[in-house]
Amino acid sequence: MNHQAIALGAALDPASIAIVGASDNKNKVGGRPLDYLKRFGYAGRVYPVNPSRSVVQGQPCFPDIATLPEVPDLAIVAVAGSAVLEAVQACASKGIRAAIILSSGFGETGDLGRRQQAEIAEAAAAAGMRLIGPNSQGLANFSSGAVANFSTMFTQLPPQDGPVAIVSQSGATSAALYTLLRLNGVGVRYVLATGNEADVTVSELALAVAADPAIKLIVVYAESLRDADMLARAAAAAKDRGIPLLMLKAGRSAAGAAAAASHTGALINEDGVVDAFFQRHAIWRATELLDIVNIAPLYLKEIRPRGRNLVVVSNSGSSCVMCADFADGLGLPMAALSATTRGRAGRALASFATCSNPIDVATALLGDSRALGAVLQALADDEAGDLYLISLPVAGDGYDLEQLAEDIASFEKTTGRTVAVSATTAATQEPFRRRGLVTFGSERQALAALDQFTRHLALTASAQAQAQAPAHQRRPLLLPPGTSAFLSEAQSMAVLADAGLPMAAHQVCFDADQAVSAWRGMGAAVAIKACSAELPHKSEHGLVHLNVDGEAAVRRAFEACRQGVQALDIAWDGAIVAKMARGRRELAIGGKMDPVFGPVIMVSDGGKYIEAMPDFVLLIPPFDAAAARAAIGALRVAPLFAGVRGEPPMDVDAICAAMVTVASIMQQNADTVASIDLNPVIVGCAGDGIVIADALIERRLPDGSAAHAFLPLNAVTEEVAQ
Repeated sequence: MNHQAIALGAALDPASIAIVGASDNKNKVGGRPLDYLKRFGYAGRVYPVNPSRSVVQGQPCFPDIATLPEVPDLAIVAVAGSAVLEAVQACASKGIRAAIILSSGFGETGDLGRRQQAEIAEAAAAAGMRLIGPNSQGLANFSSGAVANFSTMFTQLPPQDGPVAIVSQSGATSAALYTLLRLNGVGVRYVLATGNEADVTVSELALAVAADPAIKLIVVYAESLRDADMLARAAAAAKDRGIPLLMLKAGRSAAGAAAAASHTGALINEDGVVDAFFQRHAIWRATELLDIVNIAPLYLKEIRPRGRNLVVVSNSGSSCVMCADFADGLGLPMAALSATTRGRAGRALASFATCSNPIDVATALLGDSRALGAVLQALADDEAGDLYLISLPVAGDGYDLEQLAEDIASFEKTTGRTVAVSATTAATQEPFRRRGLVTFGSERQALAALDQFTRHLALTASAQAQAQAPAHQRRPLLLPPGTSAFLSEAQSMAVLADAGLPMAAHQVCFDADQAVSAWRGMGAAVAIKACSAELPHKSEHGLVHLNVDGEAAVRRAFEACRQGVQALDIAWDGAIVAKMARGRRELAIGGKMDPVFGPVIMVSDGGKYIEAMPDFVLLIPPFDAAAARAAIGALRVAPLFAGVRGEPPMDVDAICAAMVTVASIMQQNADTVASIDLNPVIVGCAGDGIVIADALIERRLPDGSAAHAFLPLNAVTEEVAQ
């Protein structure tokens, strides 16, 4: 374990704590952590520091850090912003391993605050001291009582150590998650708030808590991500231990991004890339806090279903109908029960009950409290079901809830199947919750949780398969010498053809006679395009001529390209004469280097409406052909690939192969290639392959950046009508 990890471990489980700016007032930021440490049973040594007091909250107080009798593992800094730097320097000089800065007024306030924050971070880093914050609500570890945090919610809802870790940039959101989980009966071990993240990030803390054997679920809230490699490590560590990692990443919209910038001074990530990164690493992205809170009990059961086939049992016919509708909308298939199962269930119920799936037990439970148990016994021997929803919207007087709860709990225990119960009132839910059954207030809530749970399991399995996929080794691209931001189209096509991508037949011509000769050699209509490394976007200048046929037409198109480039006063690299490629569909494939997440690959529908009606999917490499196929299947146009109305299927295998090749190229040429754009990619029938009619490579500048904010999905770079 390296020094940084040891220091972070000391922050999460310190043997001793100093509180700089300790206060007698338990409701002040400097007073609350001292109160909490005593209140929640912290057994380590605590050193209040305040030059104007000798005793704070009944404990001896020290005038400064230098006079402490030992070097504490952790310091809590709760002084005014102007005094923070001096306090951090004193802690660093003492040799303290980690410090939490509760003070605000730094990076979230603007340029001056960012400079002050950087100065504090530099002072800590120079001494090897880890820094949480500034603008942090603090850290809380309820297994040891090390509550170095000032949230008011810990007195509103008494802590209970449990299997959940909450890691959040926002202190308020960490407290809200804690509150909602505790109200739902879930124990929480860690509540960790990183604030402005001058040093320690949510990703690093997620990795740290994943090593705790008691943790069964990690929940993260973030407004920006700047250490994707660390988050990937955290996700991998969680997967290795079977710990689900749920993340609420704010800042999806422009308005949300602006709000995040003013909240924690966060840098904003491109949201589609964030989604692709989460998908690649099996991190489930929640849309709101309740998405996390409602599903947490399912994850904590540690029962993992084999599939998504659903069985619904209810004492309401309308609930049966609505559940079937909800399930269909979510893509949860209703399990096909065997005739034997249906017969056994029918014998346990009144003649008017419905024994197909959903199973409507009607009023049978009023007359026979063991009828549900008999139905569940019939279901236990049927392997068709993976998920079971027991819906009891009506269960008042006359219903033996204790017996019903006992029978459902017995079914879950003996079969190891995933069971959810929905009931409308808290009183009805109580017997089920008491027996550890996962219980919801409505069928829709329950089914949404089952859907997310099983999709997340499938995502985890897919991510593990991709992690084990063999890497595609290719030799580095040999880019032609030059300092231009882009290669010309001809250069790009030559380089990528050498890497194994199928380029359209073409010839670079420097006079009209060469162009005519090229046209004759191709024996069909051609495209004629101006070529220049200074001209990545030719269409908008009218320098692309399609379906050119006949000597006179070829000469006119060539001359128009030459004169057009001359008028723009840019370098003339000839004109490309390319055979017109024909196929079934035009797609686009692109790759770019994201400054945080590294290579990102895009596949999208093509054609001239690509920007007006975007239809794309992003992937983070490495991935194999199976993952590429799954991504292509998510496009809106995907049903066309199989062929419709008697059409033959398209060559999806060739598309997948090109995507894997582009991903490999981007990974292995990260130092030299900023982006690749293949557009259009013309797809033929199955077995006919694809033809790339246009290509563009952007160099990576010496400082590692791109020449411009290239993103194929919303900045299509070339003509698409070939």
